[in-house]
Amino acid sequence: MEIDTTYDFSSADSILSLQNKHFLSHLTVIQRQSKYYQEKFETLGLDFSEIKSLDDIHKIPVTTKEELEKSNPDFLAVDKKRIIEYVTTSGTLGDPITIALTQKDQARLALNECRSLDLCGITSDDIIQITTTLDKRFMAGMAYYLGATALGATVIRSGIGDPDFQWDNIKRFEPTVLIAVPSFAYKFGTYLLSKGIDPKKTSVKKIVCIGEPIKDASFKANTLHQKLKEVWDVELYSTYASTEMATAFTECSAGQGGHLLPELMYVEILDENNQPVAHGEVGEITVTPFDIEGMPLLRYKTGDLARLHNDTCACGRTTPRLGPIEGRKGQMIKLKGTTLFPQQIENVINQITEIDSYIIELSLDELGMDKLKVILPDTLDTAVVAHTQRLLQQRLRVNPILEQNTQAYISSEILPKGSRKPRRFVDKRELVH
Repeated sequence: MEIDTTYDFSSADSILSLQNKHFLSHLTVIQRQSKYYQEKFETLGLDFSEIKSLDDIHKIPVTTKEELEKSNPDFLAVDKKRIIEYVTTSGTLGDPITIALTQKDQARLALNECRSLDLCGITSDDIIQITTTLDKRFMAGMAYYLGATALGATVIRSGIGDPDFQWDNIKRFEPTVLIAVPSFAYKFGTYLLSKGIDPKKTSVKKIVCIGEPIKDASFKANTLHQKLKEVWDVELYSTYASTEMATAFTECSAGQGGHLLPELMYVEILDENNQPVAHGEVGEITVTPFDIEGMPLLRYKTGDLARLHNDTCACGRTTPRLGPIEGRKGQMIKLKGTTLFPQQIENVINQITEIDSYIIELSLDELGMDKLKVILPDTLDTAVVAHTQRLLQQRLRVNPILEQNTQAYISSEILPKGSRKPRRFVDKRELVH
């Protein structure tokens, strides 16, 4: 696939002009074909003709995850005969959402990931081992596969888990790139070390990290990043995407946030009142993906919180860059006057070398207040547990309940039966009543 990066290095005006063109084309498709948006605009007394450019995007109401869950089939904008694949979200914050893809949508997905891998400096000379699932209606694994093959790279579809199989693939095919959840890449690396194998001496030169942040808001390496570097000593790249937006923000070698692909999406960072936040402030990532046929969206609020950076990157690209995910709106914890997110707790626990497995559990107490619990392996020494308690108090000024349980229990919570995506945070607040 031929990659056009012209607009990555263009002026802000040129990028906006390109996005206006794609936005108006996208809006025309929605006006003609989307039952959901036709009815929504009519109900609210809005006229599509009033939206003449991206300057008017604020006139369009946002689309929430709840809307997409509740009215999922109504978002379909093509005849079912044109659908070539159904994919679903992981359902992290609610019921899984189905997204229908046409042939064009799948080709767009390939372009998106091809562009993203190119941002990481990956070429047709690379051999890429994909350690995420390509089954169970998972879009990400398929996107990486489509993008890598479109790039002309060699692909190893190793799938999730099974460190012995992962190692067999590395021995046999000598991949230069791993695509992996960073916590899995770290555990896999420590597994190799336990077998007397040095990950630093393998063929792997880069790891594309998905699903978990490896940097803080100021782009400094967090504990997970530091541990990965210590074990593998390779180049690390962050990427962020979601099934609904079918578009990725991926880091270049400068490592200062994921670059927007301007021909594929428009991004806004909004506050709780759906107003743009001040430059550089944290807010909810809200996206309008362009040129999607099956289930086109307008101003979709992802539930993820991050900052947008508009200054020119050290790599020379002028496209906006998305900072690391700092939390999820639906995962906000309020504990005795303190507001925090699971990621902050993970950042503290990841600093404790003796802990390589744990679960953060949130429920409601008898008064309906948030009750925070961290479940650690029962093999840990009591001194380590006490140190963890002190560190959480010092860094976050909260005292979660610390419990210990078997490794089997923790593993079953991290990757429940039928799940395709590991989790560290379990929200049981809705299960109380």
